[in-house]
Parts: sequence; C-alpha cells; structure tokens
Amino acid sequence: MNKNRKVIISCAVTGAIHTPSMSPHLPVTADEIAGAAVAAAQAGAAIVHLHARDPQDGRPTQDPARFAPILSQIRAASDAVINITTGGSPHMTVEERMRPAMTFKPELASLNMGSMNFGLFPMLERFKSFDHDWERQHLEKSRDLIFKNTLRMVDPGRGPGSVPARDDGGDAGLACAGRPGGLALDRPGSARRVRRAAGHPHAKRSGRAKPAGCDAR
Repeated sequence: MNKNRKVIISCAVTGAIHTPSMSPHLPVTADEIAGAAVAAAQAGAAIVHLHARDPQDGRPTQDPARFAPILSQIRAASDAVINITTGGSPHMTVEERMRPAMTFKPELASLNMGSMNFGLFPMLERFKSFDHDWERQHLEKSRDLIFKNTLRMVDPGRGPGSVPARDDGGDAGLACAGRPGGLALDRPGSARRVRRAAGHPHAKRSGRAKPAGCDAR
C-alpha cells in the first residue's frame, strides 16, 4: 500500500439497524454515543457519522433534542467532522429524518441514494430474546420494506440486492440494460451475472449477453 496515499475514515458508532439486545456495547445514551465518537476520532477517524437513540430503550430517534448533547460533547473534545444522518430509521418519514440536519446544519449530512431494501428480519433467526418490545417489532416490520413487485435492474449493483427481495416474493428482471449510466452489455457475461443474482431462468446460458428490449427478463 502506498504510504503517501491519504485515506479519510468515517465511523458510524451506533447506527439505526442494530438493537440494544444484540450487544451490550452498543452506544445508546448521549454520553455513550459522544464518547464512542470521540474515541473513534482519537483512533484516526476524520468523520463521525451520527445517529441518536432514546436513552430509555435504545430505539432510533431523530429528535433534535437527543442530538444536541451528543454534538456539544463531541465538539468540546474533538475536531472531527460532524456528519448527521438523514437516513434515521427506515421506518421514519422523510420529514422526520431531516429534522436534526436542518436544525444543526452540520459540516456533512448523509444522503441515501437509490432504493434501500432494508430487510432486517433475518436477524430474528439469530436473536431470540429482546429486552424491549420495540426491538422485535423493528425487525419484523422490515419485511414491509422489501419491494415485492417486479424488480427492475438497470445497474449491476442491484443484482445481488434483488436476491432477498426475490426470495420474499418479488419477481426479478433485467430491465433497460444498455442505457447510458446503467448496466453495460458490452462485456461478456455482464448481464448473465445479474440474471444469476436475480434467479433468472436463463442465468446459465454462456456467451456474450445481448439486450432483448427494455423489459427483457
């Protein structure tokens, strides 16, 4: 590795996916989240990506009042770049997600690009008991976050992401390949790899993939 190459490290210390019962080390209170962020900065992180949680039960919250003590502690102890989430939780409205960033106007704010199929329910197979009622509901309700209709893939990155959606009732297809900015069909097997990820019946065909119309499947 080139020692002269500069790398920017961003650290998300609590996020919104995991629940408190999954680990006793998950930061929940303002002091815990701020402390973890400062420690990450001291360890080399240039950016701290921040979510907040309800200190009573650890559920994700976008209440600006929960972010205020976190931000003040970090700024008092570190010069790390503050990045406030606008992702919040997949169960929140856009307006809810935007509140802390609009209130505090940090150096950075995250923005989730593209469709986000947050299927967290497989964690229910790993974790059987929870300390708070909301945790199981949080994971179970994520089944509704998987789009269960025809999945249009115009980008190779969408192929692997379609697999859990397909297994949960979706109909995956290769759509509009060959468009500028989307999946290129000028490489042998490029579309075939996406078809395989999507469980396409013709996934095992060999040779150069060819477009078959905007809704080829």
